[in-house]
Amino acid sequence: MQKLPKAIEFKDGSPILDMKQVCKSYQLGGSELKVLRDIDLTIKHGEYTAIMGPSGSGKSTLLNMIGCLDRPTNGNYLLGGQEVSSLDDDQLSTIRGAYIGFIFQSFNLIDQLNVIENIEIPMYYQGVSEQESFKRARELAVMVGLGERLEHKPSELSGGQQQRVAIARALVNDPLIILADEPTGNLDSASGNEILKILLDLHKQGKTLIVITHDDDIAKSAERVIRLFDGYIQKQEYN
Repeated sequence: MQKLPKAIEFKDGSPILDMKQVCKSYQLGGSELKVLRDIDLTIKHGEYTAIMGPSGSGKSTLLNMIGCLDRPTNGNYLLGGQEVSSLDDDQLSTIRGAYIGFIFQSFNLIDQLNVIENIEIPMYYQGVSEQESFKRARELAVMVGLGERLEHKPSELSGGQQQRVAIARALVNDPLIILADEPTGNLDSASGNEILKILLDLHKQGKTLIVITHDDDIAKSAERVIRLFDGYIQKQEYN
């Protein structure tokens, strides 16, 4: 099995990921469904990128590819200079756990667990001690404004508060890349603005953010907007 680097370090402005001619297709019966077509994409360390496009344009598939949740059918994907297109499931899982933080539209919290316990989940799989796990989870909960809600379960939190828990959970491994799939999609405008502020603060701290969104406010706050259409990168805009 190919060994993964113990640590990947990047200087601001250096490429954190590089895709060349990446394609993704699926076999449906006797036909081939092409979802991504000839994607050339480079994202630098510390960049804030929004990905937009109509339903069916390939946004979620591209996010899955970037997040090592799926492999390209063709093409090359380098993450931190390492080719990850051909890695096996265990290797991809290791990369996700070490370097990538995910934020989902539906929060993906566990109803039976409280704020601290939900944040701790990734650290459990990384073998972090209970004492260190609790300390780190508490620090992150306070950072996202949930210091007074540590014992609350998801059903006792607003949508915006649940998304804050999800953001804190995404930060536990100090990821190189934060991937957010419609992070304000299930929120009212006020809660959405609060989540946008947290994302902007993370960007100011030097985090690399890649956000799929239909929210024009998020798109305007990003440094670059990538627009997909029918699986192609239709155009790129810089703010």
